[in-house]
Amino acid sequence: MNAIRNLLALIGLLAIVALVWAVKTWEPVVREFRPMWSHYQALSDEDKARIRNVVVELDRAIQEKAFDEGAFDTYLEMAENLLKTRNAAEATVWKVPVEEGLSAEEVDQTMKMVANEHNIKNVGELPLYKEVQAITGNPHRVVKIYMFCNALTASRMLEYSDAFSAYLPCRVAMVEDKQGKLWLYSLNMDMMIHGGEPLPPALKKEAEGVKEIILDIMKRGAEGDF
Repeated sequence: MNAIRNLLALIGLLAIVALVWAVKTWEPVVREFRPMWSHYQALSDEDKARIRNVVVELDRAIQEKAFDEGAFDTYLEMAENLLKTRNAAEATVWKVPVEEGLSAEEVDQTMKMVANEHNIKNVGELPLYKEVQAITGNPHRVVKIYMFCNALTASRMLEYSDAFSAYLPCRVAMVEDKQGKLWLYSLNMDMMIHGGEPLPPALKKEAEGVKEIILDIMKRGAEGDF
């Protein structure tokens, strides 16, 4: 009996230690999330139910491994960018500064050469600033949009989901900001590639290849790297 009492006492002591450790460990976390809980409590019953349903479905999807392995990092990065910029468009694009001294014409020619090197077609251009100048008669900072596409890849993406049509063709925008500096922008393709259930392996490999091409066009265009 003494052995049993000693064992129970030891178990009780360990439980107390574990409880103290848990309180010390999680109290800062609880304190940090307390304002969020207050906001949740202030929501309508309908909104609370929606949030609970989302959490339940998300947990089920995670347990079933229904999302691509890169989904968490993709959405976390997007959330971090959204909080940092307070701008949904900024949070969902790639943005590359053009090196000082390069002209818009040099960037233009470099991007076209890099696209040709990768065998991806420049299927259209929109020199928006020229359109604005023609309409208003006033000078406008450089804003030009390039549309790149590989027709076969586009077709295979549409075979998987017609919704991918909204991402086509791949666009790169050259923009002169209000301080006169040139930038290159493109839609962040990670959400399309990693944001949902895993793509079929062959299609994912092809989509990642297109992503690398667009990033290479931007990087080398911004550097004037022929």
